[in-house]
Amino acid sequence: MNKLSLLIVVLFVSTGLLAQQKRTASLLDLGAGIGNNQQLISASWIHYWGIAKNRNLKLGIGTRFTSSLATDKFYETADARLTSGKTGPGVLFAENISANIDSFFVGKPQINALNISFNSEYQFSSKWSAGLNIDLIGFSFGTQKTGIYSHNGANSLVQAKPTVFNLLLISDNDLGSLNSELFIRYKLNKKWSIRAGTSFLFNEYKTNTKVQVQNGIENDRFRHKSLYGLIAFSYHF
Repeated sequence: MNKLSLLIVVLFVSTGLLAQQKRTASLLDLGAGIGNNQQLISASWIHYWGIAKNRNLKLGIGTRFTSSLATDKFYETADARLTSGKTGPGVLFAENISANIDSFFVGKPQINALNISFNSEYQFSSKWSAGLNIDLIGFSFGTQKTGIYSHNGANSLVQAKPTVFNLLLISDNDLGSLNSELFIRYKLNKKWSIRAGTSFLFNEYKTNTKVQVQNGIENDRFRHKSLYGLIAFSYHF
């Protein structure tokens, strides 16, 4: 079974298990993040189910739109076969091979992503909870950008667009643009809450041609990993 098939099976099984639990919450969420010369906004819809006897643990599936804007960013070789020479779970523990990593510089990158997300949250009290979430699968879009591709000290102008297909696999095996969050939530009243935390974003551009050829592997994908401070407001149904 390939990785995509396994992910689909896990999603169906998880959804089936969650459907047997009592629904505890649905919400709409609007967030903003600020990082180093970069900003993002996100909008999400999440459907939670209570798990365990007291239902304090909630698991959910949602959809999230993330739009990010930055200035002067370097995107690096994204193909795991080049970054670490490994694929599969072993990539988590492998060191990067610096000789295999080229860069793609973009002056004004901007990428939009619409993904299905997995969400989890634990309720500590009537007011406080903490959670994490991660994008699973979706697509990205944005305008074509002209950037500077660098290989062994030689530079050339190339064009690129956001990688269209997004898929969570493992670390550098991931494809496209994916967002994840770690946060603490405070319930203002029955309908509104505020949350704060961090957002970790993978953004990826795909050049119009396979500009990098290394060890017989052709590469046209370049990724930037970034961390943001996050604040968001949620409306609970």
